[in-house]
Amino acid sequence: MSFTRVAIIGLGLLGGSIGLAVRENLAQVRTTGFDLDPATRRRAGERALVDHVCDSAAEAAAQADLVIFCVPPGAMAAAARAIAGSVPGHAVISDVGSCKLAVARALTAELPDNPVIPAHPVAGTEQSGADAGFATLFRHRWCILTPPAGADPALVAKLGAFWEALGARIEQMDAAHHDRVLAVTSHLPHLIAYTIVGTASDLEEVTQSEVIKYSAGGFRDFTRIAASDPVMWRDVFLANKDAVLEMLQRFTEDLTALQRAIRVEDGAVLFDHFARTRAVRRSIIEQGQDDARADFGRRDH
Repeated sequence: MSFTRVAIIGLGLLGGSIGLAVRENLAQVRTTGFDLDPATRRRAGERALVDHVCDSAAEAAAQADLVIFCVPPGAMAAAARAIAGSVPGHAVISDVGSCKLAVARALTAELPDNPVIPAHPVAGTEQSGADAGFATLFRHRWCILTPPAGADPALVAKLGAFWEALGARIEQMDAAHHDRVLAVTSHLPHLIAYTIVGTASDLEEVTQSEVIKYSAGGFRDFTRIAASDPVMWRDVFLANKDAVLEMLQRFTEDLTALQRAIRVEDGAVLFDHFARTRAVRRSIIEQGQDDARADFGRRDH
């Protein structure tokens, strides 16, 4: 059996995209939604992101058999607390965050009587808010499930089938391992992007207009990443602190080695490093996780 009533708490990019994807792919499923921001709730109603926009999280979750939290990690505990006492005991509790250990602890602590199965659809854009969502966001993207020890296999499979219906491909892994993987593939790149764009903005000898006017492709793509929701990313770095700091230390060591190669003009070290990393890009394209066309295919959209 599939889920029949899905409550979406948080109606920004991911929450809105889930609602639209459910409407497009699971016509029999009814959706309710809530967002703390009244303007977001209003716009969610205008866009019909869910079947019914509720005035409280408790109302949205009252008849749900699946509740998906689409809020920043720092807001997860409060959001879960808001539905305690109203959500049915059989309802599966899940989320979409890129930090799994901290989120699992928060959800389990606030909703101890419900099955908690965290999830992370590895999909998104730099946009946020009720206007950002679209129904195909999850198509051909991975959704990683991190069920805790002892989770009901039938419920895990049911949640996986839900995400597959929205177009995602399913993977399962331990929450701690997930957090280390995402620290290097997502969290560290965002931290680097925020740093590079901030450094360029702060340089006194380069005016703001020159930074914008002469932005080459590399810097431009960093600015796209650095345009992501600051609240969410603040919470991500704090929630996944240990894994991020571990990967940041590894990155710092590698950066120091490249710095030395440039200083001593060791072209062989630089070439070998660049050749090895170029192969990673080819593998990402081969697995369908990006577009090989010039300019990432953007000019065709």
